[in-house]
Amino acid sequence: MKIGQIEVYPLTDGTLYLDGGAMFGVVPRVLWEKHHPADDRNRIRLELGVLLIKANGFNILVDTGIGNKCDAKFNEIYAVSRRPSIEESLSNHHLTPSDIGMVINTHFHFDHAGGNTRKDPDGRIRLSFPNASYFVQKGEWEAANTINERTQGSYLPENFELLPKKGRLNLLEGDSEILKGVSVIRTPGHTAHHQAIYIESGGQKAIFLGDLIPTVAHIPLPYIMGYDLFPLTTLETKRALLEQAYEEHWLLIFQHDPKVRMGYLKKEKGRLVLEKVEENGEAA
Repeated sequence: MKIGQIEVYPLTDGTLYLDGGAMFGVVPRVLWEKHHPADDRNRIRLELGVLLIKANGFNILVDTGIGNKCDAKFNEIYAVSRRPSIEESLSNHHLTPSDIGMVINTHFHFDHAGGNTRKDPDGRIRLSFPNASYFVQKGEWEAANTINERTQGSYLPENFELLPKKGRLNLLEGDSEILKGVSVIRTPGHTAHHQAIYIESGGQKAIFLGDLIPTVAHIPLPYIMGYDLFPLTTLETKRALLEQAYEEHWLLIFQHDPKVRMGYLKKEKGRLVLEKVEENGEAA
């Protein structure tokens, strides 16, 4: 799709399965399973979404999926399937990892930053995108490096500790323009310094939501993940963002929805609902 002069392509690093109850917090299963049926272990299938942005001569990735460093036990718990992987997704667009000039991480959880680095056959950890500069909020970097019992399962150092050692880490403080038409805006709640990616060109606007609103089913305000560290902050961040997105006709790009990647908000009987948009830019 084109947002003015900027091209956006929803890519993938495959799928994983997460606990359905954790994905929907206080919302009962009888409601959420209408949209996301669970398997016999109460897990639901989720996309490992990645966004490719082509802007001003740069190839930019927003998040990098889960990567190839997870062991067999981890992959079994989360039913990880990297089919296709991010490398294969890029190849479908005639790109290699070396063609990526920037990586923007919404945050450093393993399913968003796992592909920042890769494990070679010899066991060495290397940068997945050797020519890229990586961008994340300074507060997110600090949180990832001061883990506690609640967060240690989400922040895996091998996904990000190499970035400053290679001189590739750029720490942002608040809303920032990365380059013309591509900005980050702080969207706290899931983590204190989670960021979304905002695109504006030619009078058109789009936002990659990350884990603020991971699937279309999370549009209603009470549908907040149990994984969110600050759920009441998520509530207020969602409230403000969704109203602005509706008023200004933003294209919403979802990261984890296995069926719907993009759409525009409309109101039906006073409720915000999504009108799906296909990747050719037409309403479904």
